[in-house]
Amino acid sequence: GFMEYNLIRCVFNSSDLNDIEYIFSYYYNKMEYARFSSSLGKYVGYNEIGVKQAAVWNKDASELARMKAQKETYCKHNVDID
Repeated sequence: GFMEYNLIRCVFNSSDLNDIEYIFSYYYNKMEYARFSSSLGKYVGYNEIGVKQAAVWNKDASELARMKAQKETYCKHNVDID
């Protein structure tokens, strides 16, 4: 069978929101094919399919705004708890 999954990470050195990076990765059969990085503010593709999908997501302003908001919603919330 085939497996697709997502991995969400928050990389941080402090609880300051400017020091936090939110990363949402897309994997297919253990290979990362696309990623959203809050440091870049956009999606990046790592193979032919990922590059095409990233281009579609990057054209959608509401999708980018939603993902950028996750840095505060997801990461900042959890950093304060941890």
